Amino acid sequence: MRPAPIIAPSILAADFAHLADEVRAIEGAADWVHVDVMDNHFVPNLTIGLPVVKSLRAATDIPFDVHLMITEPERWAPGYAEAGAYNVTFHAEACDDPVHLAKTLRAAGAKAGLAIDRDTPVEPYLELLPYVDTVLIMTIKAGFGGQSFLPEMLGKVRDVRRRIKVKDLEVRLEVDGGIAADTIEQAAAAGADAFVAGTAVYGAQDPAEAIRRLRGLAAEAPQSA
Repeated sequence: MRPAPIIAPSILAADFAHLADEVRAIEGAADWVHVDVMDNHFVPNLTIGLPVVKSLRAATDIPFDVHLMITEPERWAPGYAEAGAYNVTFHAEACDDPVHLAKTLRAAGAKAGLAIDRDTPVEPYLELLPYVDTVLIMTIKAGFGGQSFLPEMLGKVRDVRRRIKVKDLEVRLEVDGGIAADTIEQAAAAGADAFVAGTAVYGAQDPAEAIRRLRGLAAEAPQSA
């Protein structure tokens, strides 16, 4: 049986001047808080880093889903695990030895996630699924919020879901980019079971209610995988 859907609001769409309050506003509704870390090298934008994550971690009990869009994840990723992140996801394109880094993150107390960007084929990484806890398929180009969902990325989601099923793995299949009420059912039907939503949550009048609606839509989607 597919696990219950996870909704992970992205604070990239929140008001950075009041981050703690923005996170508290989704307590009791969000499953994870998705934290986008960008370094102005791997991706053009620059967001927050470890000091802010440490401070924010003290403000809420919601598990942190940290998405590292950075170069040298081997150097920086363990610090996020040690700071209390529940799941730390690094990009396949930025890492020379994903299996070693995944083991390092697990040893530091976090789940290990592998992200695949828009232009990266998923096939070379399917053999790594037994070594990670989460696979994150970008349904946009990594590095910018507010982009439109790319349905052509769902082929990757289906490929990963098939491999998870064949190998009987306990791996979360996450999607990130343009997830909203009009797209989440497509992603869930393709096999995703964790969903990053930014504007769809923080652009809503009631973020907590938006999360509940998204979860309901994902749970009701027909599962073709």
